[in-house]
Amino acid sequence: MTRNKVEICGVDTSKLPVLKNEEMRALFKQMHNGDTSARESLVNGNLRLVLSVIQRFNNRGEFVDDLFQVGCIGLMKSIDNFDLSQNVKFSTYAVPMIIGEIRRYLRDNNPIRVSRSLRDIAYKALQVRERLMSKTSKEPTAEEIAKELDIPHEEIVFALDAIQDPVSLFEPIYNDGGDPIFVMDQLSDEKNKDIQWVEELALKEGMRRLNDREKMILRKRFFQGKTQMEVAEEIGISQAQVSRLEKAAIKQMNKNIQS
Repeated sequence: MTRNKVEICGVDTSKLPVLKNEEMRALFKQMHNGDTSARESLVNGNLRLVLSVIQRFNNRGEFVDDLFQVGCIGLMKSIDNFDLSQNVKFSTYAVPMIIGEIRRYLRDNNPIRVSRSLRDIAYKALQVRERLMSKTSKEPTAEEIAKELDIPHEEIVFALDAIQDPVSLFEPIYNDGGDPIFVMDQLSDEKNKDIQWVEELALKEGMRRLNDREKMILRKRFFQGKTQMEVAEEIGISQAQVSRLEKAAIKQMNKNIQS
């Protein structure tokens, strides 16, 4: 069986190595002791991570080679700043930094103009965000960033919002091996809270034969306008479980209505 050879920046992606966790830890220790070849091995052993990240940006019209090179910069920053003493997987730490590096590149090449002062605040906020993430291994809040910069919280939020790239509602944000969760699954629909009475009757009829948990999830999602994350937090299960139960319940409802 032959493998498809795909080259990016002259790298044959079919031959990229994959490091085990024990190998990673040993290489990090060697690197911290001054072994430069260990750092190179860590970079080469995690290029597949960069490949998986840049797939999220395939619809931007950018050259894959350019995104790969920018992603590699984020990877190298992650390797240089990763703290072995923290109980965190390297990939968990590295992915946000690789994404951040790519988003900075896309913002710098974005034709939509943002004022210089607003951009400066946003870049300072992003730098503080990365520093705090490196220190605590968790995502800082806007309030924490504002405190570090001694800038009002509202200005931080406004500046970061101003430089965000548009995102498709159908862009997948999570996939645990089953159905993907899309951006639109995270959004509540304020316009559809007052459902017309005919639609209500049809929905209630379709929900009649669902179990109690399925009914509760659909009521919270479509009658109360809550997001999947909000529903998951309220009933104590994961968002992926809410997504699966919601899709299964809707499928069953359609059968109930048609039968």
